[in-house]
Amino acid sequence: MNKIFKSIMSIDKLPKRTAMTLFGVIICAISVGIFKIAALGVDPFQSFMAGLDALVPIDFGTLYVIANAVLLLFALIFDRHYIGIATFINLFLLGYITQFTYAFLQTVIVDPSIPVRVACLVIGVVIICFGSAFYMTADLGVSTYDAVALIIVNTWKKGKFQYVRIITDIVCVILGCVLFLLAGGSVSQIPTIAGIGTIITAFFMGPLIEFFNVHIARPILNK
Repeated sequence: MNKIFKSIMSIDKLPKRTAMTLFGVIICAISVGIFKIAALGVDPFQSFMAGLDALVPIDFGTLYVIANAVLLLFALIFDRHYIGIATFINLFLLGYITQFTYAFLQTVIVDPSIPVRVACLVIGVVIICFGSAFYMTADLGVSTYDAVALIIVNTWKKGKFQYVRIITDIVCVILGCVLFLLAGGSVSQIPTIAGIGTIITAFFMGPLIEFFNVHIARPILNK
């Protein structure tokens, strides 16, 4: 009976959860554009995307859809349990919003100084944690990249999530750097796609996301 009640409550809140997911993805996409302006490193998956973007001559938004469609196919084959509304919102919107945000900010913040870049990094971290809290609290599926580690751990029964996620993150960063160098980038430019921002997003975002979860996202959902 309790499970039925929770299921009904979940359905009743579907519009709000969908809106929270959409809001969260948009905020996260804007934050990635800010990270790119900071040029001090982006999150591990975006490090891979930055390398791929440097090598493949098509718009970032379209490239993001293609890359995530490949990961979506992986998830659909091995465990579609993790695929939901949020997965498709992320797949089709994040890349294009990031592309637009970055292009717009380049016209506003021209040749930023180190202090401005650091400020953008801090703002980007706070915003991505804020957006992630809404996206995660809504619980309508995960991104295709998140699904990879979850499938390895829960479906294939290989290792613990925290260690598998670290491995997939490291693989993404390495691939991103290799692709960036193959595209003609220099070693000295690597910190712009895999730097301090990458370390922060990989290891230190959890507490801030939880803060926004507890104080903002969950109260909004349960209102």
